[in-house]
Amino acid sequence: MKRFGTVAGLAVITVGIIYLAARRNEYFDSKVYYGAIQYWFRDGGMVYDWMRPETPYGFTYPPFAGLVMLPMAYLPFPAVVVLACLGTVVTTGLLVWWLAGPMIRRKGWTPWFAFAVALCLALSFEPVRETFTFGQVNTLLLALVTADMLFGVARNRRWAGVGIGLAVAIKLTPGVFILYLLVTRRWRAAATAIGAAAGATLLAGALFVDQSREFWTSALWDTNRVGLLYYLSNQSERGFLARLPIDTVESAVWLACVLATLGFWAWRVSRAPDDVLGGLALTGVLGCLISPVTWIHHCVWLIPALIRCLDAGRPYLAISAYVLMTSRLTWLWEKRPRPPLELLGANIYVWFSLALLVWTPLGTRRSSDVHEPDKIIA
Repeated sequence: MKRFGTVAGLAVITVGIIYLAARRNEYFDSKVYYGAIQYWFRDGGMVYDWMRPETPYGFTYPPFAGLVMLPMAYLPFPAVVVLACLGTVVTTGLLVWWLAGPMIRRKGWTPWFAFAVALCLALSFEPVRETFTFGQVNTLLLALVTADMLFGVARNRRWAGVGIGLAVAIKLTPGVFILYLLVTRRWRAAATAIGAAAGATLLAGALFVDQSREFWTSALWDTNRVGLLYYLSNQSERGFLARLPIDTVESAVWLACVLATLGFWAWRVSRAPDDVLGGLALTGVLGCLISPVTWIHHCVWLIPALIRCLDAGRPYLAISAYVLMTSRLTWLWEKRPRPPLELLGANIYVWFSLALLVWTPLGTRRSSDVHEPDKIIA
């Protein structure tokens, strides 16, 4: 009975946290998607011309994502919000079970209780609750890639790579997982991922010729569509540098940082190619660091690394990262006058992403059973 009370209390706190975030964010991104898709499929307009009134924000995804979102053209907005929320809860639950389930079973914890606690903690994690209350698609993409990595790539299935390819066709940033397949010499899975991404993109191109031409030749390269690089919520290396007074050399420094980050990541994952779960964790961190724009809600890609650290000998890193990220501490540096230590406080996600890239345990003795990894060796 005590466990039921604990879960009920955590659930109430989680709902309260999400409610407060929803009042602040008001499903802003879902409103952008909804308006753009309505304009495209109902009004016959060019989707990349539409901007949400009194904002610079419009549709930034490839045309295939618009095809996936087509039901929005015929559903009332409240139904879209409900479906988006359900999708976030379900995919977060799947991620918790896939990533933390083996640890729960191995440690002998009561499965339903441990899962319920972990789900509440995951939904309270700021990137997840921001995904929830902006009406974003981040956990959907993470679940698609995670399923492919754990049940396709790790087990050398013939279809391995399809999920990664479809995720890339919806949003380009999961393309870092194709790099992972190449670095670890999984040539067939890499070819499958590239083929799936290309096939979905070509399908959208054949159906929506004008939109595809506009995206690949113009909208993709217009960084103003996604917001200001120096805004606090941009917790990538580019965002970190954009907040420094180095305007004249910022692009060159960023390129050097990206190359150094890629090189270090490639060195680590190539040393342990059989540890697919570890590769998933480090590659998710890599994507957050090297993307020009990594809004805080994009940082759901850090979840596999946090769970790996908790499970494999780095609990203090995982717990401190979770607590500081979930606390919204970094937002104290959003507006002037800013507190001291801005270099640290305004870039909490960047610093922890770098720490996770360096110290997330990597390397297992068995490659076939990623759900019950042996002793971490690197």
